[in-house]
Amino acid sequence: MRTIKLGTSDLEVPVVAVGCMRINALDRAEAERFVGTAVNEGANFFDHADIYGGGACEEIFAEAIGMNSTVRERVILQSKCGIRPGMFDFSRAHILASVDGILKRLKTDYLDVLLLHRPDALVEPEEVAAAFDELERSGKVRHFGVSNQHPRQIELLKKFVRQPLVANQLQLSITNASLITSGLNVNMENESAVNRDGYVLDYCRLHDITVQPWSPFQYGFFEGVFLDNPKFPKLNASINEVAANHGVSNTTVAIAWLLRHPAHMQPVTGTTNTERLKDCIRAGDVHLSREEWYGILRAAGNVLP
Repeated sequence: MRTIKLGTSDLEVPVVAVGCMRINALDRAEAERFVGTAVNEGANFFDHADIYGGGACEEIFAEAIGMNSTVRERVILQSKCGIRPGMFDFSRAHILASVDGILKRLKTDYLDVLLLHRPDALVEPEEVAAAFDELERSGKVRHFGVSNQHPRQIELLKKFVRQPLVANQLQLSITNASLITSGLNVNMENESAVNRDGYVLDYCRLHDITVQPWSPFQYGFFEGVFLDNPKFPKLNASINEVAANHGVSNTTVAIAWLLRHPAHMQPVTGTTNTERLKDCIRAGDVHLSREEWYGILRAAGNVLP
């Protein structure tokens, strides 16, 4: 599979990350088949979080892949921490305890990447810096990043954190594309011109932070998928036409649309269906034309100024 550099690190990662949020819905045989398919297809970057399945997703993954030292060398593991019931927590103590739990469940000595999962309003960046230093010094975490953070929040962390922040995981799909569309409507008096994220996409490009789009098939927050959804007839007609032209599925096109953006993003899949996962992975080999990309953008209801 085609790879990119993760942020400013020396870590070469597949252009598609395999999200494991729903792996606890699979039985043992299904989980083994899912994880094995990903590795065999070259998609060896797995995205976790300590809250997925209350930690069960990490445990199931480790069992499914048969985690040992040989297997560990073949995969890239990313997890996230910072969400607690009813609150967010970026304290040093919570970050350190979370990582220890993650490592135990994944049956590994280290994470390739740790992301802070959603902003904590009570964040004390000095505590984050202390936790990152300890995790790096102990070898428990090799690279660090954030999730769902805007530029000023990242800048606040960078004032204290020594390690490069290599990734920012953000919600982005064809139907949730305000990260992109607000930049097309600068100085316009319309709804699309409202910037809700501090132009974080441009910020990440300027600072070599890899954007990892999550929920690449969802519309709304978690209202459902737009593919084959009768609520989006024009969009699906456009996607299906492009898919037919390239000889691929509509799933492949939805991921290829994100990969066509020059920010060199790394979409995070959410499916546990092995065939759909293969379709996601195929997107790394599909290059949409400018006309196809903008056609899909317009079909999603975005009007160019």
